[in-house]
Amino acid sequence: MKDKVLILNQDFSAIAVCTIPKAFLLVYLEKAELVAKVNNSFLHTVSQSYPVPSVIRLQRYVRIPFYGIALTRQNVLRRDNFSCQYCGTSKNLTLDHLTPRSRGGATNWLNLVTACMRCNTRKGDRTPEEAGLKLVRKPIKPSLKTFLQLQLDTSNQEWGTYLGIEK
Repeated sequence: MKDKVLILNQDFSAIAVCTIPKAFLLVYLEKAELVAKVNNSFLHTVSQSYPVPSVIRLQRYVRIPFYGIALTRQNVLRRDNFSCQYCGTSKNLTLDHLTPRSRGGATNWLNLVTACMRCNTRKGDRTPEEAGLKLVRKPIKPSLKTFLQLQLDTSNQEWGTYLGIEK
């Protein structure tokens, strides 16, 4: 049971992802309702079978203060799809400051990208333009919706409706 379940607030806005057992427990305790289920998949007890949830909605509105996505190495790698933003490889990844720290570059979402060791060494203490490197994708500051979309896989296509993804 490694699949994930999308949790919606009472107003159908996506707020989190949880495990199937946690989602089932929320539905069973009537703290959430089942919105979408996994086809042909059931949780069995001694006397009953329950559908495996894919999307659930909380019964009560939960006010969630949003502080932003934490700036961590793992989150930068996830934002950049675990690939070098200069050459596209997924091996030997590091983080690179577009404007080097020695030149006053900040450590923030818009100045950090994922780079392989080879490209990072080639760039050195220069900007990508000075080193003759071109970015595959310009860095952005991700939102919660962006990170939930990254967790979308082929088995969870019904999530697209709630995350604003066209099928």
